[in-house]
Order: sequence, then structure tokens, then C-alpha cells
Amino acid sequence: MIEPLFAPSRMGRPVRDRRQVVNGVLWKLSTGAAWRDLPERYGPWKTVYERFRRWSADGTWDRVLAHVQQHSDAVGTVDWSLLCIDSTTARAHQHAAGARKRGRTGRARPSADPAAD
Repeated sequence: MIEPLFAPSRMGRPVRDRRQVVNGVLWKLSTGAAWRDLPERYGPWKTVYERFRRWSADGTWDRVLAHVQQHSDAVGTVDWSLLCIDSTTARAHQHAAGARKRGRTGRARPSADPAAD
């Protein structure tokens, strides 16, 4: 269904099976594992990573998503009532971000050298 959305192969070395590469990308994104931990059945991790980067840069993944959404909506396989978009923001405390610690009075702590103050 999505094969026509991928650019034709270039001249040179034969390309790895696109289905294998797409499955490798989907495995990586669904597990959150590092690229280097990609199972061998998906081919060399560098190949899958480079193809993912190339397809991200040229808009292939955007076209695939739009096509799959349109197709799924047309055949009624998407239940839009279950769709949830989360825009949660988690703020870190200033000290977690590396802010300078202050004394109990709220003023900066004096330095160890009294002559420097």
C-alpha cells in the first residue's frame, strides 16, 4: 500500500528490501532502543538509520502518514473518538537546570575569601 510513496532506487548498488528497512524503523521507534541495538533481521543498523534520515528529510514519512490516515479513514478503520493528543509540559526546578544555589537568606553565599567580598 505504501510502496509507491518511496522514491525509486538510484543507480549503483542494489537497495536493501524496503519492507525490511521500514520494519526496522518501526521496531526502533516502537521500542525506543538505540539504533545499534536493531536486530539483525532488519539488516545493518547504519543502513536503516541512513534510510530513516533520508526519508525524514525528503518528506517521505509525512507522505506515508498522510496516505495511511486517508486510507484508514476511507475504509473506516480509525476510531477518532479514541484519538488523544497529549501536550503535557514538565518543568524542571531551577536547581535541576544548573542554577547557582543560594543561602537561607536568599542572598548568594559569601566566598571563602573574606577579602574578595
